[in-house]
Amino acid sequence: MRTINDWLNEYGESHQNKTNKLIHWICVPLIFWSIITLLSLIPNNILEFSNNQIINEFSHWGTIIILLGLLFYLRLSFKIFIGMLLFSFAVLIDIYLGHTLLGSTIMLYLSIAIFIIAWVIQFIGHEIEGKKPSFLKDIQFLLIGPAWLLSFIYKKIGIKY
Repeated sequence: MRTINDWLNEYGESHQNKTNKLIHWICVPLIFWSIITLLSLIPNNILEFSNNQIINEFSHWGTIIILLGLLFYLRLSFKIFIGMLLFSFAVLIDIYLGHTLLGSTIMLYLSIAIFIIAWVIQFIGHEIEGKKPSFLKDIQFLLIGPAWLLSFIYKKIGIKY
């Protein structure tokens, strides 16, 4: 089984170019946000298990995918899991506020636009890098991208993961 360091090192091999790294700092969180937003828009009547409207607002397919991703991170590193939990919670709060303030239709169009634009920019970054995106080799690298960014934050503030 690969360790978190194995995953991060292998991911980092195709992310050496300064421009590509900057693009990833912007686009990886945007792609994460857009995917969870799109999943939050899928009707979720079967996931509503409470009479509390706020709890039901967070009971959507995006939350289910986040929980599955968090299990992946927990298996690799408890500290990465905690960081991704906090980031995921912030994304869910932002999506809730977006639905409340902007409405579902605007959130749909916004998340589709962000998803497409961010992926196009990501591929431009990899063209600049001269290497293919890691997820083309192993789909699990889609989960490693956010953890890779988090690892830089952890290093900067002195947290060993």
